[in-house]
Amino acid sequence: MPPKSSIRKEEWEKSLHEVQVTKSDLNRLVMDYLVIEGYKSAAEEFSQEANLEPPVDFESIESRMDIREALQRGDVEDAIIRVNDLNPEILDTNPALYFKLQQQKLIEYIRQGRIAEALQFAQDELAPRGEESPEFLSELERTMALLAFESAPNAPSAIAELLSPAQRMKTAGEVNAAILESLSQGKEVKLVGLLKLLCWGESMLEEKTTFPKLNVMDGSLVERG
Repeated sequence: MPPKSSIRKEEWEKSLHEVQVTKSDLNRLVMDYLVIEGYKSAAEEFSQEANLEPPVDFESIESRMDIREALQRGDVEDAIIRVNDLNPEILDTNPALYFKLQQQKLIEYIRQGRIAEALQFAQDELAPRGEESPEFLSELERTMALLAFESAPNAPSAIAELLSPAQRMKTAGEVNAAILESLSQGKEVKLVGLLKLLCWGESMLEEKTTFPKLNVMDGSLVERG
């Protein structure tokens, strides 16, 4: 294998400075971030300051955040009502997402110790869906296992994690992504995608040459030995 070539910091810095990024491109990246992360007020102000048309209606941002907050506090029924108010087709055309919300509702019943209601809800709402899909059935069985391990300190992590705040956030994230998709808006912040692309490009280039890497925290170049 031939030895790697090397690019000096000064050369690399000059090449980076020659890359042209327009202000309008940067503005769109900022707007994309504000919209997807749900900063409605900031998005409204930035839209006016940058004279930039938002990619979605500002009211839909507030609706998404209300839905996310409802799920994060465990109010699944309120979240479902709000999703249907925003666009009933989101759940009508996405049975997997609707199952996730029903599963989360079952988890909340168990969390609150409403065992009789949990069993009835699982039988009426989730069991029929479990018969339609092996994946749904597996998730239902995992959720019902919470009843067996409710007071056990050594519950398997795959079961115990259902009661963690991260589970609520995961469900909220999936609903948020589905709403964004229904609005023809990207599900991931474009800046995140660009950082992933940067890391991939650096790893490809590193196979052939040695070069200073970009420190994304402060924009400086770090030379590697």
